Amino acid sequence: MSLIVENVSKRFDTKHKKTHTLDRVSLEFKKGEFICLLGPSGCGKSTLLNVIAGLEKATEGRILLGGKEVKGAGSDRAMMFQESALFPWLRVIDNVEFGMKMAGVPKEERREKALKYLKMVHLTKFQNSYVHELSGGMRQRVALARALTLDSDVLLMDEPFAALDSQTKNILQLELQQIWWETKKTIIFVTHNVEEAVLLADRVIVMAANPGRVKKEFKIQLARPRLLENVDLVYMVAEIMKELKEEVEKVAKAEYDSDWNIEKDTVLSNTSDDMGIGL
Repeated sequence: MSLIVENVSKRFDTKHKKTHTLDRVSLEFKKGEFICLLGPSGCGKSTLLNVIAGLEKATEGRILLGGKEVKGAGSDRAMMFQESALFPWLRVIDNVEFGMKMAGVPKEERREKALKYLKMVHLTKFQNSYVHELSGGMRQRVALARALTLDSDVLLMDEPFAALDSQTKNILQLELQQIWWETKKTIIFVTHNVEEAVLLADRVIVMAANPGRVKKEFKIQLARPRLLENVDLVYMVAEIMKELKEEVEKVAKAEYDSDWNIEKDTVLSNTSDDMGIGL
C-alpha cells in the first residue's frame, strides 16, 4: 500500500523559543520502494520519520497509509532506531520475539518467525546469547530481525548504522539490500551519509533546513546489488553533494562561531559519517 505525506508541518513551541522544524512537506512512497531521506543536521528528517511512525503529531497536514489517515503508532509501521534498544536481561531469541509476544502471537508461531529472521540476518547460532556478548553490528542485526518479525507494511529506519565502524556498516548495507529484495517491504531510511543513500535507495529525497522541506529528489536507477566502488554510484554521489552544498554551508554558518571559515570544496569533499560538519 502507498504512503502519502500530505502538507506536513511541525513546530515546537516553548516559553523561550519557537522552532519551525518541517514546512509543508509532501511526499508519496510507493509499495516496495526503498527511500532515503538525506539532509544536514536540523533539517527535520528524523522528525518526519517520527510523524510517519505516529510517535509525534504533525502541527499541520496528515499521513495517509493505504488511504487511511495515521492517527498514532501501529503494527503496519515498524521502527528501527540508531540505538538497538534491546533488553539486556533477555536472550537474543527472546528480544526478537518480544514484539510478537506483546501482540499475543502464540509461542510456537513467534519462535518460528524469530528463527526465520535471525537466519536472514545470519545470527541463528547466537540465539541464546545475551546483549553484552554481542558486537555493535550484531546488536543492530538483532534489532533488524525484531523489526522484521512484525510483518509491517513499512519499515522506518532512523540512521541505524551511524554508530558502527565502516567495515561493519558496509556489510550491513549489503545485507539490508538483500533483505529488502526478499521481503519487498517499503523502507524509509534516514541518513546523513550520501554514499549510503545512493547505495541503498530507489529515490533519495534531499531536504533543506530551517525549516525542513523537500529540496530535490534523485532517482537512483542503478543495478543491484550496488558496490561503493561502482563508477556510476560515485557519479551520483557527486551530483547529490552539489545539491547539498548550499544547505550544509547554511547550517554551518548558523551553528559555528562568526570567525568560522572553510574552503568551499572542503565541506563536501568527505562522504564519511560526519562529512565534516555532521550532515
